[in-house]
Amino acid sequence: MQRFHMEMESLSENEEFARVVAAVFMSRLDPTLEEIEDVKTAVSEAVTNAEIHGYGGRPGIIEMDMEIEGTELTIQIRDSGKGIENVEKALEPLFTTDRSGERSGMGFSFMEAFMDELEVQSEPGKGTLVIMKKRIGR
Repeated sequence: MQRFHMEMESLSENEEFARVVAAVFMSRLDPTLEEIEDVKTAVSEAVTNAEIHGYGGRPGIIEMDMEIEGTELTIQIRDSGKGIENVEKALEPLFTTDRSGERSGMGFSFMEAFMDELEVQSEPGKGTLVIMKKRIGR
């Protein structure tokens, strides 16, 4: 088993950094370009959600943990922001709490589409944990 842990500030420029780190870490599994792009997109959505919805643009720390076991990649994105009141509702396509009209409400849907498994754990006032898994080289 191989593991990696990283903490980053909740800044928009760190979203691209998280994508690249995930791609480099998963390269040990000899993924296809499509698999790399899928994971990068899912990581991007999770980190952006933490920054925008978890912290509301305020300072905070986003943690990213990655693990490889066999051919399975697990990525966890964690924030200590405001949390999600109704996770089931938040997982519905097109649901968003953004009232500016800038957000489509498709973040979790993209994560679900590009990864093999998605789990979201959240508690209001305590933050959110997104767990994503993808089997590489099927």
